[in-house]
Amino acid sequence: MLKFAQPQLDEDTIQAVAAVLRSNWIATGPNVTELERALSESFGARPTRVLTSATGAMEIALQVCGIGAGDEVITSAQTFFSAMNMIVKVGATPVFVDCDLHTRAIDLAQVEAAITPRTRAIMPTHFPGALGDLDALYALAKRHQLRVIEDAALVQGSYWKDLPVGGFGDIAVFSFHPNKNMTTIEGGAIVVASEDEAKLVDLLRFHGIKRLPDDTRDVAIAAGKFNMSDVSAVIGVHQLKQLPRFLAQRATLVERYFEKFPPVPGVVLPPQGVPRQSWNMFNVLIPYEQFGLTRQSFRAALQAQGVGTGMSYEACHLTTVGRGYGYTDGQFPNGERIARETVTLPLHAAMTLDDVDHVCAVVAQVLKR
Repeated sequence: MLKFAQPQLDEDTIQAVAAVLRSNWIATGPNVTELERALSESFGARPTRVLTSATGAMEIALQVCGIGAGDEVITSAQTFFSAMNMIVKVGATPVFVDCDLHTRAIDLAQVEAAITPRTRAIMPTHFPGALGDLDALYALAKRHQLRVIEDAALVQGSYWKDLPVGGFGDIAVFSFHPNKNMTTIEGGAIVVASEDEAKLVDLLRFHGIKRLPDDTRDVAIAAGKFNMSDVSAVIGVHQLKQLPRFLAQRATLVERYFEKFPPVPGVVLPPQGVPRQSWNMFNVLIPYEQFGLTRQSFRAALQAQGVGTGMSYEACHLTTVGRGYGYTDGQFPNGERIARETVTLPLHAAMTLDDVDHVCAVVAQVLKR
C-alpha cells in the first residue's frame, strides 16, 4: 500500500532516540534546547519554542495575543479543525471567510469586510504550492491594529520573497506531526516576534511556573502543560538536518505529478511554478459526478489498487461547532467546493518517480472506467 503520507526515520535517528532513552533524561532537556536553537536559526534567529503539538501552539499563540472572551478571530473556512477549535477554546468567536480556489489562501477582501470592533486577530492557513499575498495581509492587519497568527503547519520551508515563512511578521505556528515536512512524532513550534513573548510562551507551556530567587516556585499565570520531551526533540534535531533533502525530493515528485497527471476536464490541480515553495500535500479537486463516481467510491477504487488517499479539508463552518455560530451551506463557495471535491494523493520523501507514475495511471484508469 502506497500511503498518502509517511515519515522518514533513518537509523541514525533511531540510535539517537535509544541514546536519549539510555540517558534517563527523557523529559524536556538539552535536546529541546538544541532543537529550539536550530529552528530559530532557520527562521532568521527569531525566538522559537517547541511544544507537544501545533494545536497547543495555536492555543498559546492566542493567549500570547491576549485573546479571550468577547473577542473575534477571523480565519478561513477551509483549514484544519484546530484553528477553529483553539479560537473557541480560549473563549473567542471564530469568524469565517472564504479562500482562493487554487491557492486556498484566505480572501483578504472578505477579511476586511468581516472586521468589527471586537476583532483582535487574523489567523490565515498557508497551503502548499503558493502563499497568499503576505504583504497585503500584514498591511491590512496594520491598518486595523490586528495581530496575525500564521498557521504554517503545512509549509515549513516555504519562502515569501527572500524570507522563510516564520522568519518575519507576527506569530507563526508549525506542525511536526508524522505527515508533515519533518516530524517529532507529535509536536509543533511557535515563532514569536520578541523575547518578551517567548518568555510568556515559556510560562504558558509549563503550568505558568516562575522560579523565585530562593529557587521556590510561583504560578504567575494559570496555564497548561505543553512542553516537548527530549525523546521527541532529538528526532526533530535529526529531521531538521535532513529537511532540505526531504523538501527537494517532495518538489521532484510534485513536478512529476504535473507532468503525468491525466488531462481531465474540470479537475483543479494545485498551483504550479511558484518559486521556493515547499510541498507537504498534493491536493486535487475532482468533479466526481461527471464520471459517475462519488469521492468515497473514487478513493475506494484507488485503495483497491494500492494507493492510499486522504481528504484535506472539510469546511469548518459546516461542522456542528461552526453551524452553532449560525453558519450555513452556500456561504463560502470555494471552501465548500474544496471540501466536497478534494482528494489528497500520496506525497512523501520515501516515494519514487515510479510511484507517482503508478498513482497517475491508476487515477486515469479509475476515471476512464
